[in-house]
Amino acid sequence: MKILVCISNVPDTTTKINFTDDKKSLVTQGIQYIINPYDEIALTRALELTEAGGGTVTVLNVGDASTDATIRKALAIGATDAVRINAAPRDAWFVANQIANYAKSNGFDLILTGRESIDYNGSQVCSMVGELMDIPSINIVKSLKVDGTTATLEREIEGGKEVITCPLPFIVSASEGMAEPRIPNMRGIMSARTKPLAVVEPTDVPQFSNVKSYDKPAPRTQVKMVENDQVNKLVDLLHTEAKVI
Repeated sequence: MKILVCISNVPDTTTKINFTDDKKSLVTQGIQYIINPYDEIALTRALELTEAGGGTVTVLNVGDASTDATIRKALAIGATDAVRINAAPRDAWFVANQIANYAKSNGFDLILTGRESIDYNGSQVCSMVGELMDIPSINIVKSLKVDGTTATLEREIEGGKEVITCPLPFIVSASEGMAEPRIPNMRGIMSARTKPLAVVEPTDVPQFSNVKSYDKPAPRTQVKMVENDQVNKLVDLLHTEAKVI
């Protein structure tokens, strides 16, 4: 089986985020970047599938040369080879087009992404790639099993679980529970240095959105306690101070 796993280069969850004075971009100095955690889950499941049934796992990242260390970690975890689309990932539409254009010409049986990236939390790329490639897309999947040319997937829905069967090829976004992320061992780290990492120039994509500005949430205010017999005071605070987020 030939599997493509799409990975994002995201700030570590403990990183303190700051923006430039004009609020147009992120201050990247001092930030530790990691593989998006949901993408690590997808990568691990892809490796499990190929270890059980044979095949290859290619990781793909849309980013500049600064993401190479993150890609090498994915190779150390066990991916066969890697591809970097040499462009800044300006939005989900741009990223999805780069993935789809590469995947169309390379005949993958299965494409995996994380359910979302932890920096933008958009959950858009999987569905966009499916539409661009005219293949099924299944989002937020907790279990993925492949038997020959058919897969069985399980996802949580309101009030229960949904079990889906789908023929290959398709794209799926991985959620918690699909696999337990792996830690690269020394052998993997050493072998990652020599595994192929191809750099591909991006294709032109129309730009439909622009970031006007970034800003941080307002700081939390002090909690105000209201006695259970002070209903009028509570109503007044809800009208004058409470904010809908």
